[in-house]
Amino acid sequence: MSSRRHTIADDLRHQISTGHFKAGERLPSEAQLATRYTVSTPTLRSALALLQGEGLVEKIHGSGNYVRRPLRRITYTGGGGEASTWTTTSAPLQVTVRTTNLEAHGHLVVLLNVPPRSPLTEALYITHEGKTPHSMARIYVPRDLATADSSLDGIAARLADLRPPLAEVRERLSARLPTQEEATVLRISTSLAVLSLTRVATDATGRVVEAALLVLPGDRADALFTTHLTTEERSSKV
Repeated sequence: MSSRRHTIADDLRHQISTGHFKAGERLPSEAQLATRYTVSTPTLRSALALLQGEGLVEKIHGSGNYVRRPLRRITYTGGGGEASTWTTTSAPLQVTVRTTNLEAHGHLVVLLNVPPRSPLTEALYITHEGKTPHSMARIYVPRDLATADSSLDGIAARLADLRPPLAEVRERLSARLPTQEEATVLRISTSLAVLSLTRVATDATGRVVEAALLVLPGDRADALFTTHLTTEERSSKV
């Protein structure tokens, strides 16, 4: 037997799919919905959480719950020789960037294989479609390769000028639940899984010249990896 929250979620889902509640429309308040379904507010919020997890409803704190507009999917294209994560989205989204100078600490020491307190530049990238956040990335670069006063194009250009040729780009993809900060920035439920990508680029000396931590909401993200076989590799498989 379906629980009360599933029954409510089913009814709201039906009203959304039939157009009773249209994309971008604000749902009645939680108090109004709780009265309509004769349930407590926690039960009603639990039902809404199911729809938020499915990507049908978006909760904007201080404003209410809205029917989410169909979102453009984004594709992370892995396996390339370029390390810059901001070039990996397939959709033409708006990008905001904030750069900060900081010293290596905690996980950054391990990620970039540098001594503690080594000077780094952090660039926080957030992509949007309209007002809806789509992805976030934190990119870390040794400060001698890029400073925090660089613009989006300036960072890429300076890296291209100063960074030695890349010898290896290592990517790790995992699925997990978002942190509270990630859920807040991306405006998603903490129960919606995200794709978490860690990308580390090194030069021929083994120095890490760029490390990127990318987070994509699981309801709109794909990751594509293509392997190009050499003639020798193809022949060996025959």
